[in-house]
Amino acid sequence: MGNSRSPKRSSRSSKKPVSRKRITKNSVNTPRRRGKAKPSPLPKFRLLLVWAVLVTGMLGLAWKAYQLQIVQAEELKRKANLQQTVNISPYIPRRPIIDSEGNILATDRLQYILYVHPIQFKRPQAEVAAKLSTILENKTPQELMERFQERKTGIPIARGLSEGVAKQIERLGLDGIDVDRTYQRFYPQEKMMADVIGFVDHERKGQAGVELSQEKLLQRDLESLFVRRTALGAILPNSLPHNLLKSNDWRVQLTVDMRLQRAVRTALQQQIQKFNAKRGAVIVMDATDGSILSLVCEPTFDPNEFYESRMDLLKNWTVSDLYEPGSTFKPINVALALEAGVIQRNTVFHDSGLVTVDGWPIRNATLRGNGSINIAEILQTSSNVAMVHMMRRLKKEDYYRRLQALDIDKKTGIDLPGEVRGRLKSEKIFMERSIEVATSSFGQGFALTPMKLVQLQGALANGGKLVTPHLVKGLVDVEGTLHWQPKYPSKQIFSPEVSQTVVELMQTVVDEGSAAKTENYRIGGKTGTAQKAGPRGGYLPNAKITSFVSILPVESPKYVVLVLVDEPQGANTYGSTVAAPVAKFVIDALISLKGLPPSR
Repeated sequence: MGNSRSPKRSSRSSKKPVSRKRITKNSVNTPRRRGKAKPSPLPKFRLLLVWAVLVTGMLGLAWKAYQLQIVQAEELKRKANLQQTVNISPYIPRRPIIDSEGNILATDRLQYILYVHPIQFKRPQAEVAAKLSTILENKTPQELMERFQERKTGIPIARGLSEGVAKQIERLGLDGIDVDRTYQRFYPQEKMMADVIGFVDHERKGQAGVELSQEKLLQRDLESLFVRRTALGAILPNSLPHNLLKSNDWRVQLTVDMRLQRAVRTALQQQIQKFNAKRGAVIVMDATDGSILSLVCEPTFDPNEFYESRMDLLKNWTVSDLYEPGSTFKPINVALALEAGVIQRNTVFHDSGLVTVDGWPIRNATLRGNGSINIAEILQTSSNVAMVHMMRRLKKEDYYRRLQALDIDKKTGIDLPGEVRGRLKSEKIFMERSIEVATSSFGQGFALTPMKLVQLQGALANGGKLVTPHLVKGLVDVEGTLHWQPKYPSKQIFSPEVSQTVVELMQTVVDEGSAAKTENYRIGGKTGTAQKAGPRGGYLPNAKITSFVSILPVESPKYVVLVLVDEPQGANTYGSTVAAPVAKFVIDALISLKGLPPSR
């Protein structure tokens, strides 16, 4: 009653519902996968790649470490030292140069250089030029204005200013004006010794003369100084050596005598002006050892202002230019003939005034013959014809060998730059052409420098030795004590007997009326008037070089004097009229300065 029955659940409702899959065409044919899925190879490849990179890097670092620590260790250490050290190069003056009497020829002194920088001018250029010209006496405002236009900066206006002038310029307070303090080479004798001393450039490097040839000798001894510095670049004070700038005070002494040099230059200048000559030169040598007592070339230059001179004047042409010596070589040929034994002092030759060789006519300068003359008269008359006959007595081979033994085609070895070798024809040409023997007999057909001729004449004066001409005596201290002296080679080319005989024969030339004759003194000499060879062969018309060579005193030969005057103008221009008077003046000065006693 009243009981109500709960509805009876259907047995089907207790069962789980069956899910129905949607069957597709693709799912029907797809096989069912069983087990784990196969892993991808990409992660493993990445791992190997990373390991390869790391291993390669480690190997590279190891190789680099090997290179730095083993292979390049010394080189890197050297570079580190260069970075950590400073090479201090303090200003070290060149050695002074003095003459044989101690006179200063070259020295370093403090000077000032005035530079202008127009781009920095804050005042009109005309005003700057006007103010500077009041201090620079040799510069006008107009000249300064022209210099200002050269460039915008760094124009050198004046060099070698004194300290007083430099201070006056600084007191002007002008912008664009720079006065540099520097040391420069100074030549107190100016032009007087330029041919010997030469000069140095603005970088203090020798460019001519002794300044160039003796560059190493003129540099004071001072080892390179290396000091340590910190990482910030500061130099460690306790690493500086004691007496950092200490240097010896030795000076380079030359053999030249300033007193003689002045006298020689004066005489040569006057003669060049008198004959309107192209140029001239004088060499005075002590034949006993080759010391050059005087060496003068005219015209010359001022080494303090070398930049204003012609380039051809900056060389010493007594060692750099060749010429045919002409009759001044005849005494040398006489010595060769005496040495060969083909003549004696009293041998006589007939001079007809003309001799023909290989079809070439050879005459005397006077165009006339001298008849039968001995050796002394051959030199007195300067007979070309007789000299040809004399040297023909030697076989060609023998004559050529003897010329070679004189070292004509070799340098003298003088301590000057720019020396050239002489020129001697080849043996083949000399053997084939008889005219070569003929022309060589009176000093033509070959060429040498004036210095080489002095060297050969010196062999006649000193007993037959070919000494080395030189200018450097050595290094001396302030007291004049000699600390070092170079050695100069020599060799015997004539016997003492032959050389003395030739000098005595040369005396007869002077005694017979030469302009070089000096009372109470025995002087040997020989004139020369030689044609000048052209650049393309043959000889230049109306061009000659006159010369005179002398040896004194004859009883005890010691000095050789050579005078050359190139291309004198006028009718009466010969060695006897142009060069001999200069030699006379030089000989008188030499006798006075050296105190030579009279011969008679």
